[in-house]
Amino acid sequence: MRLPLYFAKRYLFSKKSLNAINIISVISVVGVLVSSAALVIVLSFYNGMENLILSLYSAFAPELRIEPATGKVFDPKQQVFEDLRHNPHIQSYTEVLEDKVLIQHEQQQFIAQIKGVEPASLLQVDHRSMLYAGDFDILRDSVPRALIGAQVQANLRVPLEGPDNAIRLFSPRKGSSGMSPNPLDDINVRQLSPGGVLHYQPGFDNLVITPLDFAKDLLNEYNNISAIEIYTKDSAQASHLQEEIQHNLGDSFIVKNREQQNPLLYKTIRSEKWIVFFILTLIGMIAIFNIIGSLTMLVIDKKQDMAVLKSLGANKWLIQRIFFYEGVMIAFIGGIVGISMGFAFCLLQQEYGIIRTGEGANAIMDVYPVDIRALDFLFVFITVMVVAMIVSYVASLLSVREIKDGSVRYTD
Repeated sequence: MRLPLYFAKRYLFSKKSLNAINIISVISVVGVLVSSAALVIVLSFYNGMENLILSLYSAFAPELRIEPATGKVFDPKQQVFEDLRHNPHIQSYTEVLEDKVLIQHEQQQFIAQIKGVEPASLLQVDHRSMLYAGDFDILRDSVPRALIGAQVQANLRVPLEGPDNAIRLFSPRKGSSGMSPNPLDDINVRQLSPGGVLHYQPGFDNLVITPLDFAKDLLNEYNNISAIEIYTKDSAQASHLQEEIQHNLGDSFIVKNREQQNPLLYKTIRSEKWIVFFILTLIGMIAIFNIIGSLTMLVIDKKQDMAVLKSLGANKWLIQRIFFYEGVMIAFIGGIVGISMGFAFCLLQQEYGIIRTGEGANAIMDVYPVDIRALDFLFVFITVMVVAMIVSYVASLLSVREIKDGSVRYTD
């Protein structure tokens, strides 16, 4: 192995003046370099966007959510839930009742999702990132108030302050026959005022958060709830706690983590990242194919050297390995330098925000986020080297076929 590697290094790092073959080799290195750097940068930027989107979703998504395996509601008055409420590892525990309701303000109407929660739960966990205006006090002096999503406020045009900011909520009365002469007899109607507005974010832009007792009264569901939402004191223990709760509850309930609560969002973000990675890899393969041209030209230039080696007893397999190692070294140098440059650019972006969105002060972000992950760097390097090794092997195999015994004549 040492002899082919020695020749490959000599050909690649020749101290002679530049010629066409040296230039082609440099172009091959640059092609691999640019491809590797682009892959690293794109993956890091996608990681940053993934973290941003998931953090926005996680602003009001509980770490754990308990739902019934069948049906929409269940009775929480069970000893297992009482024990769970007093679990020392839980920071926030709240019963939740959800359903669709019609909301009206003056002449405007909107179909929204009401979510009744225990008022204290909103203060036990830091939810400030989801609040656009107002406060989280949904039960002030025993008077229920609401937190409304930005889309709800935009459609109803309801102000946060003033005497005319009350909204009316309509829900079909449970157990009604629907045969009453007055349709309103089959509908529950309640009224309250909004005390805060949530940021415009997918997931809670059409949400109306009220005290749990208010939601039970409106939905005429006094004994059952839709779910139990839990925040842990230590997020690292969430997975272990999920398994423990699921074991205690059995098959009648499903305990979901954040990813299981919205699997489509997580799958979409991750699939987009790897689709882009695959496309860039295909583009990078075109650049890596420059190695074929570089090795072909090198074989043509070194035919006389190869003939001398053959006359000294070298076989075609040894000669082939010389050019194979040449291609691998080109990819290795380009890959290492490219990944290093990509890493340096990501650090600069992370520190100084070179690339900005330019969307103004009220934008979700003004600098493109970056998340550097060592596993991505390793994956890029392995991908580049595997492709380069395949290309180098094929190129060396085809190129060495051009070398034939007696193809070189010696002249004085």
